[in-house]
Amino acid sequence: MTADPATPSTARPAPPLGPPADAAEAIRRLEDGNRSFAKQLADVDPSTGILELAFEVGALGSLRLGGDAPKQQPFAAVLGCADARVPTEMVLGQSSNNLFVVRVAGNVLGAECLGSLDYAVAHLGSSIKLLVVLGHSNCGAVTAAVDAFLHPAKYLQVATSQSLRAVVDRIFVSVRAAAKALEQGHGPGAAAMPGYRKAMIETTVALNAAVTAATLKKEFAAHLGPHRDVVYGVYNLSTGRVKLPLVEDANVAIRLAHPPTDETAFDHLSLLLATCSAVTNTLAGK
Repeated sequence: MTADPATPSTARPAPPLGPPADAAEAIRRLEDGNRSFAKQLADVDPSTGILELAFEVGALGSLRLGGDAPKQQPFAAVLGCADARVPTEMVLGQSSNNLFVVRVAGNVLGAECLGSLDYAVAHLGSSIKLLVVLGHSNCGAVTAAVDAFLHPAKYLQVATSQSLRAVVDRIFVSVRAAAKALEQGHGPGAAAMPGYRKAMIETTVALNAAVTAATLKKEFAAHLGPHRDVVYGVYNLSTGRVKLPLVEDANVAIRLAHPPTDETAFDHLSLLLATCSAVTNTLAGK
């Protein structure tokens, strides 16, 4: 239902529920949070374009009158992209002190990002139930990596900057996997199809998040189990939903996915992404 123009749509967080009991409950909370956010976003009155977001004041230490700063107790650590269009807490429908957020271009896993997540796991203890990698559609860092792959001369634009190279180079594995999967799924002529570049970007975004999540799962294997897990997802800038392009029905539930566990599973995921209807239509220029 469209919001009353005089009353901006407001996404209000649910009352505090206490910490999730395990990883499965943490996943449900993030999926429910994104579902609520996407619904509120869809209901915003286009004439105002205003979405008001409410937060639990008790979690903001600077606003607690006469009280001590609250203890840091996030239930999930999220590695997301630095893109200004993807505000992590808003996208996942969470208030402050629910998420330990690390943001970097292309949600790549450099030493500093890994160290930050290691800190969360080691020093926030049982509070952390979930490690999440959140990619997003139309990612600029992924686009730069895809363009450098398709037109190697464009790599010169980042070649002189070690810091930029570090971001782009970490995405190349997923770029190459996307190219291989598109050729395998659509034949050797795939690269000549009108939407090849966009299909490459869309496939690489999901694979990049999956590769990073799989890496985290290996890095923190000793700390995982029913109480703590690793998942990933892709935030769609157009719909506000977090799910992989594998999910065709626009009305299907929000979904965070578990990363592939070995090379065979990664190859299978690559092919599924490259041949799903969303990527196939993009490849055809639709």
